[in-house]
Amino acid sequence: MIKNKIYSKAEIAEKFYDGMKLMAGIFACKGCADKLVDIIVEKGCKNIELIANDAGDPGIGLGKLYDAHLVSVANHSHIGMNPYVTELVNQGIVKVNLIPQGTLAEKIRAGGSGLGGVLTKTGLGTIAQEGREIINVDGQDYIFEKPFRAEIAIVRAAKADKMGNLVYKGAARNFNPLVAMAADLVIVQADEIVEIGEIDPETVITPGVFVDMILSNEEE
Repeated sequence: MIKNKIYSKAEIAEKFYDGMKLMAGIFACKGCADKLVDIIVEKGCKNIELIANDAGDPGIGLGKLYDAHLVSVANHSHIGMNPYVTELVNQGIVKVNLIPQGTLAEKIRAGGSGLGGVLTKTGLGTIAQEGREIINVDGQDYIFEKPFRAEIAIVRAAKADKMGNLVYKGAARNFNPLVAMAADLVIVQADEIVEIGEIDPETVITPGVFVDMILSNEEE
C-alpha cells in the first residue's frame, strides 16, 4: 500500500522542538521553505543548530529564525545578506561557523551518502585549517571535514506527488536535493502537490523514499 505523505500544519508543527539540529535547503533565499520556517517561529523552538548555505535576509526566509532569536549555533557559507546575524554574533547570542560553500555542500552530500567525511584543499595553509585534522594522500595534504547530518531537514520543491517524489525549479535545486538526503526526518513544502503518477519519472530529482512529510496546501 502506498502511503500518502500529506500532513496538516498542526501535525507537522508537532515534529519541531527545542534544541533540534535543523538543515534547510536555501540559496540566497531561493528554495527556502518559508511556510515551514513560519511554523517553527510560531512554535518558538529555541536553541536550534542550523545548517544552511546562508542566513537569509532580515525578515525573510531563515532570517525570521534569527529575528526571533531561535538559533544558537549556525553553519553557513556566508551571512552577508543578513547584517543582523553579525550583531547577534557580536553580542554572543549566536555562534556562527563559516564554511566554504563547496565544502558545505560536500559535507552535506557526505552525510546523505553515508560517507565518513570529505578531503579538501580549500582553506589549506590558512586559518581555516586551525584545529582541523590534516590527512596526507599520495604526498598531498588535505583538510579532513566530517559529514553533516541533521535531525530535521526542511525542503522546498516546485512540485511533489503524494508519495514524496520531488521536482525543483531554478536555484532551489542547489541545496534542497542535498539536505533531503541528510536528515532523519525530511519535511517538504511544495508549491504544487499532484497525484501519484502525474510527475514524469525522468524529471524526479529527489525520490519519495527520502521524504517523510509534505505540508498540505489545503489550509491556504
